Formats: sequence, C-alpha cells, structure tokens
Amino acid sequence: MHALETKDLKLSYGDSLIIDELNLHIPKGEITVFIGGNGCGKSTLLRSMARLLKPQQGSVLLEGHSISRLATKEVAKKLAILPQGPIAPEGLTVLQLVKQGRYPYQSWLKQWTEEDERVVNNALQSTRMEELADKPVDSLSGGQRQRAWIAMTLAQQTEIILLDEPTTYLDMTHQIEILDLLFELNEKEKRTIIMVLHDLNLACRYAHHIVAIKDKKIFAEGKPEHVINCDLVKNVFDMNCEVTIDPLFGTPLCIPHGKGRCILNRVGV
Repeated sequence: MHALETKDLKLSYGDSLIIDELNLHIPKGEITVFIGGNGCGKSTLLRSMARLLKPQQGSVLLEGHSISRLATKEVAKKLAILPQGPIAPEGLTVLQLVKQGRYPYQSWLKQWTEEDERVVNNALQSTRMEELADKPVDSLSGGQRQRAWIAMTLAQQTEIILLDEPTTYLDMTHQIEILDLLFELNEKEKRTIIMVLHDLNLACRYAHHIVAIKDKKIFAEGKPEHVINCDLVKNVFDMNCEVTIDPLFGTPLCIPHGKGRCILNRVGV
C-alpha cells in the first residue's frame, strides 16, 4: 500500500489552475522530494496532500482512504506537516511547542500522561534539543528553530511527515544538519518523508524518489539516478547544465552553465 496517493487531482487558487488531473503514488517508508521551477505547484500539492487545501476535483488517499472523509484527529495521528517559515507565538518555549504535537491524543477524558511525557522527551532527544527545551523559540537560530518544529512533528508520532522547503534561509551547515536528521528518521524509524526542496543536488543526495513537476503535471518521477539528466533540467528549470556523479555519494550532481570566473586551462594555473 502507498503512503499517500492522488487521483485525478485538480488544484486551483481562484481562477488560476495550479495542478491538473495529477495522479501520484508516494512510496511508503521512503524519502520523496518534489522539485520544479518557482510557481509550478510543489507547495500547493504538498498542502493538498495534508488536507490544508481542498481539491477542485479528484481526491487524496491516505493509506487507501479518502483523506477528506477522515476525522481531523485521525489524520493528525497519521500525518504531520511542517509548512514553510512557521512562526511560534512570542515567548513560547521549545518544550511548550513540542508538547503541542500531542494535541491529537488529548481529550476531556484523556489528559496528559506519562506516555505523552516520554514521547516529548524522545522527540527532544532525537532532534538534540534537550538543552534548549526552556528557551523561547523566537530566540533560537534558524537551524535550531527548524529542529524545534521538527521535534513537534515527531511528538505527533506520525508515520508520514511532510515538509515545505525545510532548508530555506538556512546556511549550508544547518541545511545539511536538518536533512541529515530527516534522513536518520527515515533510516532508523522508516518514517515516510515528503518534502519540497529547491536545491537539486541535495534533493538527489537524500531522496529515494524524485517527482519533477512542470505545466501542472508530473514531468518525470523515479530514482534520482534514473530521472535527473541535462534534458530534464533544461525542460523543468530552463537551465543548461552538465550532470555528473557526486564523488562522495554517487548521486547525480548538476553543474549549471552560466558566467563566472574560470581558471581552467589558464597558463600558470
């Protein structure tokens, strides 16, 4: 069974059609990355798969069931989403934020339990945020804030985690830190990770499955080594490039054409 599916999905904002009759299957227990040019509908598709955007037509299936017919708390126990640039209320601590991940499991009959405490502590440990638990979220660095929000999604204990550009505005060190964390969650706990990334080379390094979106539809999908090539980059991003092999990981490595200081073949170099 697939983790998530879309059937004849059509998405729009007002009169603008964003996604048109899209059929997609997300592999369970793998990392899937959406790629494509700005405005192609990657984030819109992610939001619809988390039931944050109602389809104009078609449906999203969560483990074979129409997500629109499931109770909100039932969805929240199976699927967590981290939107782009989330903002915590002023003064909210990391611990308070992470505890909000347990909301789907609370009711007037079932209050905070030792199990909730254990799950929250594990989420803090997994994201290496224990020492920052009492710090206000808005006082943290960009990478620390992302780890705090990921800790909250972990506290939901969902098998599926969706992330919209989780490395945006982060420096190179923190980008790798966040992606390594997500990779470890997939490797150790078999979480299904679905995310939007702009960096094609990082997408190739971390993804088991890549979905390239263009003209409201899927242009190509599959393993990065099977689908990423010069023709795809030209068609999807309108950019000329060379695609070679990453010397560390063996994954596709995109080298864009363009202007810059070239030191090749210079006398004395």
